[in-house]
Amino acid sequence: MARNVHLVGSVPLANAAEVFQTVGAALGPRIKRLPDGETGARSDWITWLEPAFADNPALMKSGEFFRVHASGTGRERYTLKPGFAAADVRFDDLFYADIAKKSYAEFKRLKDAGTIAAGTKFQVDLVPAHSVIWLFLVDALHAPVDPLYNDALKREIDKICAAIPHQELAIQFDVASAVFARLERNEASSYGRSKAQMQDTFSAIVADLGSRVPADVDLLYHLCYGDSNHRHVVEPTDMADMVAMANRLTDGIERPIQLIHMPIPRDRSDDAYFAPLQHLRLKPATELSLGLVHHTDGVAGTRRRLAAAEEWVKDFSIATECGFGRRRPETIPELLSIHAEVAA
Repeated sequence: MARNVHLVGSVPLANAAEVFQTVGAALGPRIKRLPDGETGARSDWITWLEPAFADNPALMKSGEFFRVHASGTGRERYTLKPGFAAADVRFDDLFYADIAKKSYAEFKRLKDAGTIAAGTKFQVDLVPAHSVIWLFLVDALHAPVDPLYNDALKREIDKICAAIPHQELAIQFDVASAVFARLERNEASSYGRSKAQMQDTFSAIVADLGSRVPADVDLLYHLCYGDSNHRHVVEPTDMADMVAMANRLTDGIERPIQLIHMPIPRDRSDDAYFAPLQHLRLKPATELSLGLVHHTDGVAGTRRRLAAAEEWVKDFSIATECGFGRRRPETIPELLSIHAEVAA
């Protein structure tokens, strides 16, 4: 059967216009939403947000380095300056809205010219506090600063939705390894002392953010286990934690969810991995997207994982596990070609 294609976010090309042109030509009407590729400084996911912490008058470098996994890049975290409290931390601008407005201008120009298929929407990817502060702040600041950062993210949502026509817009939240690594490890944190508590806390946070998105704007969720140096932060046992999160979001958000994306590791085409999908309770309006496309084993490997998924669920679009941002640009045409061949 023919399938749609979902792009998680980053595409390492020169700029937004090249992303729109390249992806539009390769995938045409198979892709319903186009991100701007998070090009340039944004290609390494959230590291470009460091100025929000480095320039924050309440924060200073801590001397503590954090790695998402043993071979991940170490980054120095921030802590409070002497005399400041967590309540003094302010995030006046997270930059998303200004970037989105510039990228949308390119999107509209190319769509009006027919380069982008009619009906395609402009996709903006946002990252909740728990992932950003996991990287940038010492642990003691996670609980008090999380709501402050997410309040700033809500203001970015408001600005984006005020600037871009709602019928043209999709907003995706990246629910990443700061969530799923802790769930997989059952690792107690300020978000909960058990897996069940953390599921409740994290799902409530991302449901609250999703509820801020106007009902006439597409709402998407990308679930992820990380891609630092092309490695997961932790390997998923199966899809159970993702299914539990998707069900909680389905129950916790009154407005429609247009898409939920879940990754499929390259070496998993076994029933044990996919079996939790039998418990998935998405509403009819929600598209399931499975990240089963891998450049390293091409069409054949992708079709093997697709066939395994079809034993448990029939209706889904295809994607990669994560964004393309850490890939070499010269690999992108072949990767898009794999999507197009399998989707058709």
